[in-house]
Amino acid sequence: MKPGTNLLLAAVLLFFLSASEATRAASKIVMVYYMPWFTAKPYSAAWGWHWTMDHFNPDAMNAAGERQIASWYCPLIGPYDSSDPAVLEYHVLLMKLAGIDGVIVDWYGSANILDYAENNQATLKLFQVTRRAGLKFSICYEDQTMRHLIDENYLSAANAVSHARQEMLYLQSNFFSDSSYLRLQGRPVLLNFGPQYFMASTNWEDIFAALAATNRPAFFTEDNRLPAGAGAFNWPPMWISHAPGTGGVLSDAALKHYVADFEQKAATWPQFISSAFPRFHDIYQRAGVRNYWGYLGDRHGDTLRETLGHGMTNSSAIVQVVTWNDFGEGSMVEPTQEYGYRDLGIIQDFRRRYLEPGFSRNTNDLNIAFQFYNLRQKYLNNSLASSELDRIFTNIVSGNINAASLQLDQLSK
Repeated sequence: MKPGTNLLLAAVLLFFLSASEATRAASKIVMVYYMPWFTAKPYSAAWGWHWTMDHFNPDAMNAAGERQIASWYCPLIGPYDSSDPAVLEYHVLLMKLAGIDGVIVDWYGSANILDYAENNQATLKLFQVTRRAGLKFSICYEDQTMRHLIDENYLSAANAVSHARQEMLYLQSNFFSDSSYLRLQGRPVLLNFGPQYFMASTNWEDIFAALAATNRPAFFTEDNRLPAGAGAFNWPPMWISHAPGTGGVLSDAALKHYVADFEQKAATWPQFISSAFPRFHDIYQRAGVRNYWGYLGDRHGDTLRETLGHGMTNSSAIVQVVTWNDFGEGSMVEPTQEYGYRDLGIIQDFRRRYLEPGFSRNTNDLNIAFQFYNLRQKYLNNSLASSELDRIFTNIVSGNINAASLQLDQLSK
């Protein structure tokens, strides 16, 4: 073999491996996990539990002039209501500008009990805005709701499967049939945070039997795949931090071991979803909700960079950013007073690197959504300005950023 041949072969191999990695990443979709459960003044008459946890008083201000809420972090726009159309537009514009393809909504069902119906209505409102922006949409069904519904005497245990079937039919009628709903190999993507009630795969087979054959979902559960499912998704493994002697802190080594173990299992499944997350710093112990706490360090953005890098380069079908706005657990990438636009900037960088080399948005562009939100609130009852803001929304989601900026500047005068 001639001198340099080994180097040449290595270079060729590296080229094809890099090309394969790029092709795999380019075929992926990036979703973000979304909580629709916030209730806030003045949009609503009272502050909801997710801002108070029956412990904090958002009407009171802290030393920094921020409302006292059930979180270590404060949204850039302050605590908000999930049904506020201006908030939903703001969120969706940020997602579009950040290079996120869609949302996965944490869904407790449609039953008119507890706050489930209100959360479902907020989800329907969010979907109206994501559709306008050309974003995809999916659902993560919380089957833990069955235990709550039974405890509240809303239904009996004997009727649990029947109720879940009705919820699936609701999803089929209201979401699965929409062209914006996320599908994988022709099947609607449905996540389950658990399972926590229907533990047997046969339960889910019975539940999905109510659906049309074309709407039997690509079903993903947490950490482990059920035979009825396509695969699973990973999540910040805070249960590790609750082990004796850990002090509530999830170490970098434990996180790496968990991710490697999950990806080893996932290699045997038809599909899997890879989750990326920036940190975990819950408020539950301080609020008196639990007697333990969990903490995963932000590491100046490296936790998000590393987990997002895994998702972009492994064989997952979907990358899921966990979360958009779980302020109670501190895992949000939504802009905050503490981190600004940094996390969305990281997502922009990774989209440009792995998915779309020509993606031109940067953190400076994200401020357009903030400017838009403030003007929407200012001109809430001004029909002419509202119509102009509708046109600006269309320009932003269409990529006409310069035109939108000029319009916003004119409207700000």
